[in-house]
Amino acid sequence: MKKAFSNYGIKLSSVFCNLFGHHYAVSKKVTLHIKEYKCIHCNKQVTTDVSGSLSALTPELQDINDTLENLYQKRHRAAPQQVA
Repeated sequence: MKKAFSNYGIKLSSVFCNLFGHHYAVSKKVTLHIKEYKCIHCNKQVTTDVSGSLSALTPELQDINDTLENLYQKRHRAAPQQVA
């Protein structure tokens, strides 16, 4: 859906989200259980928190997710096979 402005300057996509709710799509997989989501209409970003519910993606949570992603990738990186 393209972002269009009415005569009053209100984004029609924002009105859609206010009426029907957000339509989130996964934008980034941090770990198997933690993901970042973005609304396809208004681009609002949220992430899963400690309890598993969605919360707004703040700069602090963004830093936490980046660090967690780095640790997760290092831990699950395939170890080279050693031939003995």
